[in-house]
Amino acid sequence: MNDFGSLHYNAIGPWLKERFGVRMVKLSLDAGLSCPNRDGSRGTGGCSFCLGGSGGFAAQASSPELIASAAKQQIELLSRKWPEAGYIAYFQSFTNTYAPPDRLRALWDAALSQPGVKGLAIATRPDCLGPDILELLAELRERTFLWVELGLQTSNEKTAAAFNRCYSNAEYEEAVKALSKLGIPYVTHLILGLPGESREDMLASAAYVSELSPFGIKLHMLHLMRSTAMGEQYLKEPFPLLSLAEYSSLAVDILERLPAEITIHRLTGDAPGEALIAPEWARNKHSVLNSIQQEFSRRGSFQGSLR
Repeated sequence: MNDFGSLHYNAIGPWLKERFGVRMVKLSLDAGLSCPNRDGSRGTGGCSFCLGGSGGFAAQASSPELIASAAKQQIELLSRKWPEAGYIAYFQSFTNTYAPPDRLRALWDAALSQPGVKGLAIATRPDCLGPDILELLAELRERTFLWVELGLQTSNEKTAAAFNRCYSNAEYEEAVKALSKLGIPYVTHLILGLPGESREDMLASAAYVSELSPFGIKLHMLHLMRSTAMGEQYLKEPFPLLSLAEYSSLAVDILERLPAEITIHRLTGDAPGEALIAPEWARNKHSVLNSIQQEFSRRGSFQGSLR
């Protein structure tokens, strides 16, 4: 038996509603920060699949004043649909701990200053969590609800080198241990369908992440985008991609093996329409989620059922 209702998994939406008593909605914000994998400190060009640091729908704002304005505008728009909602300010694009602590504190405080904002989600890289940043995050954790997001994508270091991740699994492990020691929840991103990866590789990545006890996991199909190195490579020499049925089956395979307490923050992604090369099925978010639900129902299973 499970307590997930019709969803079959521990979705972050219901978890947050139970935690706060209201629907919680994300405000996607772009603080105008860079990435050590783009500016030459660790690499150049970024991860080969990356288009805009995963923040294609984020409001761009590079100062505290602009962050406050962007958050306010989103709240005004979203409150028309959900007048009773609370908000999580999501610093999504590029590496959101890649700046001096004083600048980061000002940006984060600007978002938190908006009425209805009850917490922060901060996307970053494991190699951008030095002692000064960890101290700031620990301070923030004392003041508000917080989680940190890390884009591991795969535990296969050969695959990671091929897409130019530019940090090691050891650095990821060091970061999550430091966050956990400070009581800071973290969420890990995994991409399913990276070139050359087998089902066993992807299951191994999920097992690797779950063994370190994250607060949450995000699963995402591989999106191939125009103006990215991997997308342009695909246009020249196409390689196999997961079908919708294969992706749904694999997502359920992973969720069945995850501990039930791990929150699931994403099972698909938003694909910017004109930029998307493939897969075409990724354009319809609802059909992807429905396919995963149908696979759970067909199996009669749920998150953690194979633990």
